[in-house]
Formats: sequence, C-alpha cells, structure tokens
Amino acid sequence: MPVEVLNIHHKTPELRKIEKVATALTNGAVILYPTDTGFSLGCELSNKEAIARLRLIRKLPESKALTFICDSLSNIADFAKVSNSAYKTIKRLIPGPYTFVLEASKQVPKFAQDPKRKTAGIRVPNHDLSRLLIKYMGSPIISISAKPEPDAVLTYDEVISYYSSMVDIAVVSDEYNFTGESTVLDMTTDEFKIIRTGAGIDLVNEVVEIL
Repeated sequence: MPVEVLNIHHKTPELRKIEKVATALTNGAVILYPTDTGFSLGCELSNKEAIARLRLIRKLPESKALTFICDSLSNIADFAKVSNSAYKTIKRLIPGPYTFVLEASKQVPKFAQDPKRKTAGIRVPNHDLSRLLIKYMGSPIISISAKPEPDAVLTYDEVISYYSSMVDIAVVSDEYNFTGESTVLDMTTDEFKIIRTGAGIDLVNEVVEIL
C-alpha cells in the first residue's frame, strides 16, 4: 500500500490535515515529518508497538534512548525532572534546535528511556507544524532523525522516497528551513555537558557555562 503524502503549509497548517495526522498517530501510525532540524520519523510516545516498528526502521537497539518533542517548557516538566538551573537555561533556549537529556518522569514509558540511566532526550522545536501536531495529539511525539545512516546526506525527495514504503504517512511542506542536527545538552546534573555540538551552539555558549 503506497504511503499517504500530506502537503501541509509550514506557516498556516491546514487543521483538517493536522487532525488527520494526529488521529493516525493515536491509532499507532509511524510518520515521516519535518521539524526545525530536518525530517524526522515519529510515533506516539506511549505506543510500544509503534516505537518497536520505528526502531526496526531506523535499526536502533532497545538500549538506545529515544528523543521526543514537546510543545512548551511546562510540557517538558511533565515528562522529566527539571532542576531550577535547567529550567532557567531551557527557558532561554526554546524553541530551537536543542535536545535536553533529562531524568525521565514516570510518564515516559520505560521502552523509550535509556535503560541504564533512566533518561530521555526532549526537544521543543522552533517549528509551527510540529508543535501544532503535539497540541492536537495531547501528548509528545517521538522525533528520530530520518537518516538511513548517521552520515547520510539526502535531498528532501530522496528522504521521502527512501522511507515511503516504511511509514504510514509522509508529511511534506511548501517550504523548509532546516538548521541541521540539534545541539545535545546533558542536564542530569547542574554541571551541564554538551554531548553533541550542532545548530544553535553559539547561543548555548552564551547562556550556559560548560564545565
């Protein structure tokens, strides 16, 4: 069965299409969709079967913690333990290309956590379409980079073509302003550490003191 491709405007998303994607996610769909950093593969955070399928598509072991997107800082606080210093720092950085590694709350299912550290990666993308999807879902959405290999460089059409037989819905848009991979910050202690240097690193260096 061919993938359903939905073209959704990046600034004024059509709500009926957003509702359609949200309903599909609620029913266990795996989707390809754009964020601020690039195309991502996603599913509902609490859907174990969909997450297992996503891991299979991306060849990710069960030991690999997954990243998910929220729509606000208060939403992050629902799914992670956020210290005062982390709260102040995240508030300065979001929305944007940043992944915050935090101790997961009980609302994050164990199959989406790092099994050893009990952590998860959380983002608030600077992307209207993505955040609107979360609001219609009423829950976070998994966000895993849509790359066949870590260093793969594909055009938009190649990404869609590659994953078209593996996902249920491919969300495309009229315009993309991808920043590249996110900067990853470990905030499990008050001594924040940069795990990966990516987009927005200059602002991180302004806001936080690293080591």
